[in-house]
Amino acid sequence: MTALQQTSETNTPAATPDVHRDAAAVRRVRTTPVAWQARPDLSRHEWEQAGLKLGGVSRSTSWWVGDWVRFGQRRYRGDSYRYASRVTGYDEKTLRNYAYVANRYDQSRRRSNLTWSHHAELAKLDPVDQELWLDEAEARKLTVTALRKKVRHAERAAADNTEGSAATIASEPVLVCPGCGAPLMLNERVLKFVPTSGQTHETSC
Repeated sequence: MTALQQTSETNTPAATPDVHRDAAAVRRVRTTPVAWQARPDLSRHEWEQAGLKLGGVSRSTSWWVGDWVRFGQRRYRGDSYRYASRVTGYDEKTLRNYAYVANRYDQSRRRSNLTWSHHAELAKLDPVDQELWLDEAEARKLTVTALRKKVRHAERAAADNTEGSAATIASEPVLVCPGCGAPLMLNERVLKFVPTSGQTHETSC
């Protein structure tokens, strides 16, 4: 039987300069629960890379917490929000909000180049409208505030159109008397008109 030979360190592929550089950056950057610290000799590239990582973590944390809470709800039941609040330090309202937004978007529909807050603005909409607005936010690079204004403007316009259509329908009689022009209504299969007094009389026209 052929014995297995241990791979020597000399057979290990050499690390690329980028790997060395990133590792060096890690040694020169330190984070604590209340601070981000770096050595004075941190290069601009290393500083930028640290910023990219911070931005990614910031954009992802809300999704992570929301999915974490939902997992606990499915797996362990019970009063998960109260327990999750004790574990994470977030208040229950915040956790409910994170879980709600996470529940409204399958992971495949979440846009990595938009923030969690973009998604939260659209969470109450149906999935089709969510996709339309997410596309709009991506294409126009909308801020969360700009997206909120556009959505609210569209909702007000839709409400005005609905109210206007309802008022038009209500103000137009279905039938009018050909003799006197009074509005007619069908009551127990008898056409009757409604004069301005509000009393209903059978038409004699």
